[in-house]
Amino acid sequence: MVSSQAMSSTLNWQLIAPGILLSIWLIKLLLNAYYTPLRQIPGPLYAKFTHLWLKKAVLSGRRLHYIHELHQKYGPVVRIAPNEIDISDPAMFKEVHKIGGGFTKDPWYQSFRTGDTHDVFSMIDIKEHSQRRKLFAPLWTNSALHANWERAVYEKVQVAVSQIKREIATTGHADIFKWWTFMTTDVISHLAFGEPLGMLERQSRNQFIENIEIATKVGGVCAELPWLRYIIQFIPLKQFRELLRADDYVQEYGMLAIENARTKIDKKNVFSRIIAEGEKEGGLTPYEVAFEAGGFIVAGSGTTAVTLTYLVWAVLSHPDIQRRLEAEVNDLPSGFDDSQLESLPYLNAVIDETLRLYGAAPGSLPRQPPKGGANIGGYFVPEGTTVSSQAYTLHRNPDLYPEPNRFNPSRWLDSDGKYSPPTSGYAPFARAQGGAISP
Repeated sequence: MVSSQAMSSTLNWQLIAPGILLSIWLIKLLLNAYYTPLRQIPGPLYAKFTHLWLKKAVLSGRRLHYIHELHQKYGPVVRIAPNEIDISDPAMFKEVHKIGGGFTKDPWYQSFRTGDTHDVFSMIDIKEHSQRRKLFAPLWTNSALHANWERAVYEKVQVAVSQIKREIATTGHADIFKWWTFMTTDVISHLAFGEPLGMLERQSRNQFIENIEIATKVGGVCAELPWLRYIIQFIPLKQFRELLRADDYVQEYGMLAIENARTKIDKKNVFSRIIAEGEKEGGLTPYEVAFEAGGFIVAGSGTTAVTLTYLVWAVLSHPDIQRRLEAEVNDLPSGFDDSQLESLPYLNAVIDETLRLYGAAPGSLPRQPPKGGANIGGYFVPEGTTVSSQAYTLHRNPDLYPEPNRFNPSRWLDSDGKYSPPTSGYAPFARAQGGAISP
């Protein structure tokens, strides 16, 4: 029999052990809060101890606004979690994101990889990322896009505008987001697969759009809560299993793009050159190219439709802007091409102002300081700290953009009415280290 003394000893340890673990946890929490260089950085008290408020803002879709409000209260450098800060000063942004500045992409990006396979978005190794960007960069130059895809894009824009006009004529209104979604889906599928999916002609959503939207949402949530993906795997409900299947569908689309590029002469696409490079020693495998293709499809579909919708809404909400833009466009000769559109100052100003306020990539771009840490805004930030910045706040800096919440394309024109592109404090496509290919 077990003696009463032994039972008492066991019971005591059962009570003491949790207390010891709790004490260790509290000590670690206090050390992280107050015995770190980050203790000097302003921010809410709870941010010193937990990231739960930040995660709550992410899951409720308010991260942009939550961090923006913190900057308004605490200044250009704010501590938003025990090991994460956010910056909003243009000079700091440039320093953190410039090529060769020593800052690296945060491990957060790796949550978007599949196994050991990376795309240019999820890569964090500087050398590897640079090599991949060099491989893909020629695909997206203005000359390459004009030469290979301008006609295809133009035709789809024409169809989309015709469908919008038809819907207005028959119903008195038009769902422009629907038509822009169909148009961008046809453009992206044409570039990726060598042929459009025919959404504009079908005039209805299909499983492709559903899968892309699900993959985008699931990817974003699981990047913040990585453990959620593993939990979903064990929930015996079809709806939850389908959430995870969306990523598989995207990869299948990527494989289809690669198959078309390799085997069908009449369906050449933007990845044809990458496939050819992959056949050389040290090139990408077909699966790696397919993974890149899947990321390209996800990144390019809904984002463009959202920005176009905001552009139309913003212009129509300001009759004076609408009249000025229409007058400029009406002066174009018949049969104009994209190069002539690029020369229109007010059109470019409208586009820049739309991207400033309603860009498709307004969120945080997490980085980590170089080995040994870095000084940011007068604060020492140790290595291993996540340093974020978001275009949403950068683009609403009143020192750079007076009346920052006002839609005012004229801010992009000089005194002679000529287009004056921004020089700082403007990052709609995550320029600097990542460029438009990857933030």
